[in-house]
Amino acid sequence: MSGKDAAVPRKTYEKELARLQGELVRLQEWVRTEGARLVVVFEGRDAAGKGGTIKRLAEHLNPRVARIAALPKPTERQRTQWYFQRYVKHLPAAGEIVLFDRSWYNRAGVEHVMGFCTDQEYRLFLRQCPIFERMLVEDGILLRKYWFSVSDTEQQERFRRRLQDPLRRWKLSPMDLESLTRWEAYSRAKDEMLVHTDITEAPWFVVESDDKRRARLNMIAHLLGSLPYHDVPPPVLELPERPASTGYVRPPRDLQTYVPDHAADLL
Repeated sequence: MSGKDAAVPRKTYEKELARLQGELVRLQEWVRTEGARLVVVFEGRDAAGKGGTIKRLAEHLNPRVARIAALPKPTERQRTQWYFQRYVKHLPAAGEIVLFDRSWYNRAGVEHVMGFCTDQEYRLFLRQCPIFERMLVEDGILLRKYWFSVSDTEQQERFRRRLQDPLRRWKLSPMDLESLTRWEAYSRAKDEMLVHTDITEAPWFVVESDDKRRARLNMIAHLLGSLPYHDVPPPVLELPERPASTGYVRPPRDLQTYVPDHAADLL
C-alpha cells in the first residue's frame, strides 16, 4: 500500500497536527502584526469533514484574531438585499482571519439544488461571484477556497454514525438526509460552480476527505504553504515580583456559594 493510500496512523497524525498548529500560531502573529486580512472558505458536501478541519485549525488561535463565520439561513430582510451583502459584514479588518464554514457559495449549491433560489438568481450569482472575489483580492484580502470531496459511500457511513451517536446527532438535519437522494444534482452543481468560479485570482483547491486525518493535515499544510508568513519576534515578557501584603484578609468562605464538587463523587 502506497503512502497516498495508507491510513495515517494516529500517533503520526497527532504529531504532525501539533507541528502544523504551531505554524498556525506563527501565521496568526504575522497576520496580526503585518495587518494582513485572510479569508478561508470551506465548502463541500454535508459530512465532508469541513467542521472537523476548522476545529483543528482554530483550536490554538486567538479568537480575537481568528473567528469562524457560520451564517444561519437569511432573514426576510436579508433576502431583499444584494446577495453578497450579508457576507461582506463578516470580512476581516487588518490583522484578522475569518474562516467561512460555508459561504456565499450556498447559492451555487444547496440553494440551487433545493430550489431555494430562482434560476435567474443562480445565474446572476455565477456571473457576479468572480467579480466579487476579484474585488476582494484586488483590495488586498488573502482569499483561499477549499472544496472537501467525499465519496457517496463514505458520506452515507458518516451520516449513519451521526444518527447513532447522541453527541453528534445534532449535526444531522432533514436537509442533510435529503442530499443523499440528490447526489448527482449536487455533483452537477459543483461542476458548474467550478467552471465559473475557479479563477486565477482565487482558485479552488480540492481536498480529498474520505480519510479525515489525511484531509486535515493536507489542507492545513497547503494553507500554510500558500502564504508568505514569517516569524514575528514575540514581545519580551517577565513575571513581576508579587508585592508584599498590605493586610488584606479574605472573607470567610461560607459567605460565598461554591459549585458542588461533582468530581469528588467520581473518585
